[in-house]
Amino acid sequence: MNTESTTQPVIEARQLDLTFQTNDGPIHALKDVNLTIDKGDFVSFIGPSGCGKTTFLRCIAALETPTGGSLTVNGMTPDEARRNRAYGYVFQAAGLYPWRTIAKNIKLPLEIMGYSAAEQEERVRKVLELVDLDGFGGKFPWQLSGGMQQRASIARALAFDADILLMDEPFGALDEIVRDHLNEQLLALWARTEKTIGFVTHSIPEAVYLSTKIVVMSPRPGRITDVIDSPLPKERPLDIRDTPEFIEIAHRVRDGLRAGHSYDD
Repeated sequence: MNTESTTQPVIEARQLDLTFQTNDGPIHALKDVNLTIDKGDFVSFIGPSGCGKTTFLRCIAALETPTGGSLTVNGMTPDEARRNRAYGYVFQAAGLYPWRTIAKNIKLPLEIMGYSAAEQEERVRKVLELVDLDGFGGKFPWQLSGGMQQRASIARALAFDADILLMDEPFGALDEIVRDHLNEQLLALWARTEKTIGFVTHSIPEAVYLSTKIVVMSPRPGRITDVIDSPLPKERPLDIRDTPEFIEIAHRVRDGLRAGHSYDD
């Protein structure tokens, strides 16, 4: 009996290539990338600077156009998925407008999409609660800490309730204590919302702690050197990072990063 799932992947890349043409010649950003992401996966992309992990995320979001292979998001082209509001995107910087309150920053995509004022208010209330920012909707970004601003940015990406959340190193500029706290909060948010998350990071502990699947990438041209399905339980206290299972996965990620450096362009 065939027990394979017939569920359509949320994101599927097949032999994906992306080459940028520049005045100094072509830059091969991605080469022969094959990856399947299923509904509810938390997938981290890790690799050295210039390995194509952010570029791949931008391809999913239709912010870059591949030059070869295929890429589907919810069975559609990335551009169709964008028009269908399939994803929210969280950038490295919070990108909040300083002249708008936190609530009004979160409302911005809802205003653009034409939601009614009542629906905007309700959605803002819900997402502020989701990211533990109740009572801060009337504050301005400069009145919040860096970590709180990033939570507001996540709330904005969640406001229109897309099934996919794409996150490009959202905690990279924060100190370790704040980062640990936000990692815990992000896992709790993921458990509550059951979103499919694509997450770019340079941190091995962060990738291992957060993910159900870790994608290790090589330097340019960006290739996948390893895809690790995490055996860790969904409930993950921070001290799980001291367990042999966690350390073993971290070693495998590190070995994959080293192996990637052995490729010749």
